[in-house]
Amino acid sequence: MSGALSHLRVLDLSRVLAGPWCGQNLADLGADVIKVERPKVGDDTRQWGPPYLRDGDGRDTSEAAYFLAANRNKQSLTLDFTQAEGQRLVRELAAKSDILIENFKVGGLAAYGLDYASLKAINPRLIYCSITGFGQSGPYAKRAGYDFMIQGLGGLMSLTGQPDSGEGGEGGGPVKVGVALTDILTGLYATVAVLAALAHRDKTGEGQHIDMALLDVQVACLANQAMNYLTTGVSPKRLGNAHPNIVPYQAFPTADGDLILTVGNDSQFLKFCEVAGHPEWGADPRFASNGQRVAHRAELIPLIRQATVFRTTAQWVGLLEAAGVPCGPVNDLQQVFADPQVIARGLRLDLPHPLAGNTPQVASPLRLSASPVEYRQAPPLLGEHTERVLGEVLGLDAEQIQALRDQGVI
Repeated sequence: MSGALSHLRVLDLSRVLAGPWCGQNLADLGADVIKVERPKVGDDTRQWGPPYLRDGDGRDTSEAAYFLAANRNKQSLTLDFTQAEGQRLVRELAAKSDILIENFKVGGLAAYGLDYASLKAINPRLIYCSITGFGQSGPYAKRAGYDFMIQGLGGLMSLTGQPDSGEGGEGGGPVKVGVALTDILTGLYATVAVLAALAHRDKTGEGQHIDMALLDVQVACLANQAMNYLTTGVSPKRLGNAHPNIVPYQAFPTADGDLILTVGNDSQFLKFCEVAGHPEWGADPRFASNGQRVAHRAELIPLIRQATVFRTTAQWVGLLEAAGVPCGPVNDLQQVFADPQVIARGLRLDLPHPLAGNTPQVASPLRLSASPVEYRQAPPLLGEHTERVLGEVLGLDAEQIQALRDQGVI
C-alpha cells in the first residue's frame, strides 16, 4: 500500500454510518482498517435491506446495499467482546493500533475495559474517537441519537421543506434530507479530527480522546442560517427550494421539468434577464440589486416562473451556460450516473466481490496528486478476515484460532 495513511492501523468498533464513514475515509487513504463485528450478526446495516447486492444471475446476495456504501477497503473481524477473551483480544489489537473509532453509548465500553482511559494505559499513542448522538457531557449525554432525530432537534428540518400555509407555501411541513446527512457530516468531521490528532501526535508523541457528537455537527453545519438567526434573533423559515439570502436562487418549472437557477450576483442577473427576453427586469429598481431582489422576492419569482415554462430544461441550460449564468437540471440518480461529467470523473466504479463477481461503488471525492485514494477491496463479508487478522496481527496459530471459534468468541 502506498496511500498517505498506509503506515497506520485503525481499529473500527463502530456501526451503521457516521463511524464507518470515517473509517472508510481513512481506509481509502491507505490505512489498514480492521472492522470489529458481532459474530453471526455484524454491523446493523448488513440487515438494512432490500435492496441487496445481486449476483450474476440477478439473485439477491446477503450483502445489503446500505452496508456496501460505507465499508470499502476494510477487513472484517468477528469478535464477541462481551466475553473476557474477546475483550483481551480487542486490547491486544488496540495496543497495536494507531486509531480506534467507536460509537457506543457514553460509558458503554467501560464495562468491558475498552474505554479510552483503559486503552490509553496500554497504548498512550492511541487516538480514540468516540462518536455519539450528544457527546460525552451535557444533560442529553446518555441518550441514543439517530440522524433523523438530530436533523429535527438540531434545526435542519425547520429549514427544509415547503413554506407554511399563509407564508406563500402549501404547508408541506418539515422534511428531512434524503440521505443521512448528519451522519455523513459527522463522519467527515471525525476524519478531520483524527488527522489533526495525528499531527499533534507527530509533535508530542501523545494520543488523545476525540469527542464527536451528531448534535454538535448538525448545529455547526447550519452555517449561514445559524448566523441569520444569531445576528437578528429571528428564526429562519422554510423556503422550499429558495435561498434566504440570494434571489433568484431556486428551482423553476420548465416545459418538461425543472431548472435550478443560481444567480450569485447582479451581473449574472442582468445576463439572465437578457436570455429570458426581459431586460426590463434588470433595469427595474425593485430588482437591480440582490438586496432589492430579496426584499421583492414575491414580485420577481412569479415573473420568472411565467417565463421559464416556455422552454425545456435542456434549452435553458444551453442558453444560460453560454451566457455565463449558473444553472442546471434536477437529475434522478439514473441521470446522475449517466452524466458525462460524472462519468469523466470516474464517480462510479466496480470492485471484485466474492458473491457477485463485482460490486458497484461510489468513488471517493478525494483527489491527491502524490498519494491518491486506492480501491483495494470491496466491502468485506462478515468475518471474512478473522483468521488473517488474528494470525498476522496478533500472531495466533490455527489451533488457537479454532479454540476461539469453539468458544464462540469469534
